[in-house]
Parts: sequence; structure tokens; C-alpha cells
Amino acid sequence: MKILGIGNAIVDVICKVEDSYLSNNGLTKSTMKLVDEIEFKKLLSTLTIEDTVSGGSVANSIVGLSQLGNKVGFIGKVSDDNLGQKYDDGLKKENVSFFYSKKKELLPTGTCLILITPDSERTMCTFLGIAGKINENDVDVNSVKSSDLIFLEGYLWDEGEPKSAFDKAINNSKKVAMSLSDLFCVERHKSNFLNLVKNKLDITFANEQEITSLIGAKNFEEVVSFGQQLGKMIIITRGEKGSVAVSKNEVVECDSLKNLEILDLTGAGDLFAAGYLHGYINGLSIKESLEKGTVMSAKVIQKIGARLD
Repeated sequence: MKILGIGNAIVDVICKVEDSYLSNNGLTKSTMKLVDEIEFKKLLSTLTIEDTVSGGSVANSIVGLSQLGNKVGFIGKVSDDNLGQKYDDGLKKENVSFFYSKKKELLPTGTCLILITPDSERTMCTFLGIAGKINENDVDVNSVKSSDLIFLEGYLWDEGEPKSAFDKAINNSKKVAMSLSDLFCVERHKSNFLNLVKNKLDITFANEQEITSLIGAKNFEEVVSFGQQLGKMIIITRGEKGSVAVSKNEVVECDSLKNLEILDLTGAGDLFAAGYLHGYINGLSIKESLEKGTVMSAKVIQKIGARLD
């Protein structure tokens, strides 16, 4: 198997809102907030649902990799309920091997409200449900060992059981890539994330805001300098400024695509990672890999939702 993803198995509930909805509910645009089931249901009761689709950051990337013709798998925790079955069916439809056997749980399958404002930015309210209870027993070691690379998400990281799942996967892997996922995650787990980037990861994906916060950089030049001193690969997305790959020996830049009809930025980073990792595991150059990520990202932001049809 080329790549095994491990992450939150989340069903996305997509809704369009005005900016006032965010301010009225104390939400910060373009970030992810964890909510409990009561708050989730309260928010949902005031919204009109546009679409419901299987999601989760790394899962979106894994589906993108499958659509590019790669043999891939995913580990994520769902309950044996309606949403859990929908999630399972969604992965099978995309030819992704799902290395998890669902069962009836006390908590339901995780759900994420994706609130899209008129500027196409997405703000997320996530009720993790059983997804956040993944532990080392849920990690299939044979699948990890047989994969060329594992791909993890910052959203999943937490002290306790998810951390033990991370450690087990990393300790049995050949190569490790991870997305920092969100500024919220970086600021909550800064010391742990910095340790992972410095000592455990072969490839780190981040946007400019996330990596700047992680290392306390004053400008982007400091980010580049950090990446070169680190000696591992850091892939940074910069919105309209394009993307940059930084390693010990080189800094490779790639322009963004222009004149796109942007509908929804959900999944932009996920599909960028899919494109880049496709290039990486298939022997493309760093520049070609960045370009593939750029194309995949451009495609997904011109539709609603985080997955390509």
C-alpha cells in the first residue's frame, strides 16, 4: 500500500451562513472549534443543510490520493450508527481500504458543521463523538508496516488515547507525514507539535499562519530559515502567494492558479496534500509535486465540499 491515513472520521454537514451568524454565535472565521453534542445540536437547529458528506482532513486527502490512482487506506473510529455506515460506504465507494471494524459505541460518529460565508471561507464546529476516542488498539500495525508512508492530522492529536495511537503508528512506520491542520490545534499543542516536527516527521504540511505560530516567527524569512536548519521537508501553503517547499538544500516555490471561481475553501489544504503526496510517492520532482497539489486544491475550491467527484 502506498499511503495509510490515520485521522478523525468525521461526517461533514455543510451549511451557508452570513458573517453575522459567526459573530452572533461567538465563532472565529476560518478556524475550527470543538463543541459538545448539546452545542452542536443547538447550532444545527438554526441552519439549513446544503449537503452531508463523509469527511475528516486526512480522510479527504486519502480519497484524493485514491482518485489519482494510488492504493491507499484509512484508519478512523466510527460508531455502528447511520452516520458510521454512511462513512464506511463513502470510503468503499472511493476504493479506500478502511482498516477499522465499527461497533456500537456510547458516543455517536463524529460530525462537523462546515459554515461557509459569502467570501467562501469555512468555519468549522466539530463534535468529535467517537472519532476523538481512537487509541492504540485501533491502529492496525500490519497496515502501518506495509505502507510506504503514513499521513497523520493535527486535529487528531491529544494527550491520552489519541497520542498513544499516534506513537504506535509512528514507531511502526517507514516514513511519516503530518498536517498541522489548524491554528487552533497549533496553539493548543505547540510544544508537542514542535517536538513532532523536529524529531518524528519526515514531511510537515502547514499554512503560513500555522507554521509562523508554531515557531514564533516574525516573518516568512524566519520560517524558511527554520526549515533549512531543520533539514526535513516542510510544505507551506500561502493562499494567493502559492506554496513553498523548504528542505535543507533547497527552497522551491510554486505559484497559485489565478482567475478561479471560488465557491468553498473547504478541503483546499487536504487536496493540496493529496496532490503533493501523489507526486512524492510516485517519484515526481518537488516542483512537480507542488504543482500537482496546486491543481488538486484549485479543483476542490471551485465546488462545494471537501471532495472531488
